[in-house]
Amino acid sequence: MENNKVFIAGAGCGDEELITLKLKKIIEKADCIIYDRLVNPNILKYKKNNAEVIYMGKENFEGGELQKKINEKIVEKATQNSESKPKIVLRLKGGDPFVFGRGGEEIEAILGNNKKNDIKINFEVIPGITSAIAVPEYAGIPVTHRGINTSFHIFTGHTRENGKEHDFSQIAKLKGTLIFLMGLSNLEKITQNLIKYGKDENTLVAVIKDGTTSKQKTFVGNLKNICEIVRKNNVKSPVIIVIGEVVRLREKMKWFENKKLFGKNILITRNKNKQKNILQKINEFGGNALLLPFIDIEYLNFDLPDLKNFNAILFNSANSVIGFMKKIKDMRILANVKIGVVGEKTAEEIEKYKIIPDFYPKEYTVEKLAYESTKFTSKNDKILFVVSNISPVNTKKYSNLYERKFEKVVVYNTNGVKHEEEIVENYVKKSDILMFLSSSTFKNFWQNLKNKNLLNKKIIASIGPVTTKTIQNYGCNVQIEAKRYTEDGLFEEILKYKK
Repeated sequence: MENNKVFIAGAGCGDEELITLKLKKIIEKADCIIYDRLVNPNILKYKKNNAEVIYMGKENFEGGELQKKINEKIVEKATQNSESKPKIVLRLKGGDPFVFGRGGEEIEAILGNNKKNDIKINFEVIPGITSAIAVPEYAGIPVTHRGINTSFHIFTGHTRENGKEHDFSQIAKLKGTLIFLMGLSNLEKITQNLIKYGKDENTLVAVIKDGTTSKQKTFVGNLKNICEIVRKNNVKSPVIIVIGEVVRLREKMKWFENKKLFGKNILITRNKNKQKNILQKINEFGGNALLLPFIDIEYLNFDLPDLKNFNAILFNSANSVIGFMKKIKDMRILANVKIGVVGEKTAEEIEKYKIIPDFYPKEYTVEKLAYESTKFTSKNDKILFVVSNISPVNTKKYSNLYERKFEKVVVYNTNGVKHEEEIVENYVKKSDILMFLSSSTFKNFWQNLKNKNLLNKKIIASIGPVTTKTIQNYGCNVQIEAKRYTEDGLFEEILKYKK
């Protein structure tokens, strides 16, 4: 049997889409993921359900001692027995593992284990996009530019390493761009030493905070005044410091801040398996999606009624189509049945099975769908509603009202998801806009949120009138409502609102 394997991998910086395809594949296969504080947690959405996830965030002041614990944890997890196949341990680091990422030390820990113990560990390195280059690029600053410089130099901002200071007498003579990582606390020392050893005090400096994220901010000055600018703006870590004439190019080359949703954190509350589309759209427009699902869809192993007895089948959601079709073995059984759906997304879902719905109401409600079905059926016909466990379908009411025989089959459960109080509050505090795509999602969100006052200054976006009414019933205002009652329709209104 093969040995267990450790991947020492860089997750890129900030923007979750900066990960590599190779890393995505390993996240999907990893049995254990050990990650740090600079990794965007959205990246973990690719993990398999039973993967063990261990957070070992490294604050600046914890470096040496915590690094030792991380090394030990990697070896511990990689030497645990696996019954059926080799175990994959992923050490996930912000940026690149070899650019001040201490990935080499973690490999040395693995090699040390292999010398001492019988259980050997294989390892592999997956490069990541380093913040030293990506963050300036997102701020519109190329680290090299023809006619300005032909080199760039990367330094750790911790100017004392193993008891030795940086040699600023040599650094000050360098003609290329100077980039300091993790250097905010030593900014004054860096700028004063560069001036002391001959760097022009008017040399441009950019301090870029939260680079490649929707909260990115860039502060521009020179060696003489940048410390005062940073103090006045109360800038906090993490930052990248860029020193050199390339900073001058920022005003004409900045692009990220010009995106429509730049600066906005948007809370996505829908079920985990349906987040991909809206996540991509938010990222595309420069926003940041915060993923915290409050419902979970559970498809059921239900008893399929004899469909030959029904004249029409009505689907009230895309999930009802998915759950129902899992039971259909031969699509020809639906040949003589009228099909009705609620909404565009439900229609799109059923069309994947080469079925064009016969009708769907302009208003996306089950009440209107029941009424619409009477135009395609006759008195005493049997009509089947395909629904969830919380659907508002009232078959007795519709049967009496329309002189048909309405029945329903529950094909999936909509279950509430419980989160720790502190986690929910942190997500809400960070969010600018909260998206709700169903009444059930908002109800579960409300039950999870203890401090309701946090919603007072938040923008709430609703997929349509039914969800809006639910939200208002809880005493909350809705600032954005979709005109087309779909996820895409709501996103369109968010873009208009931001503009």
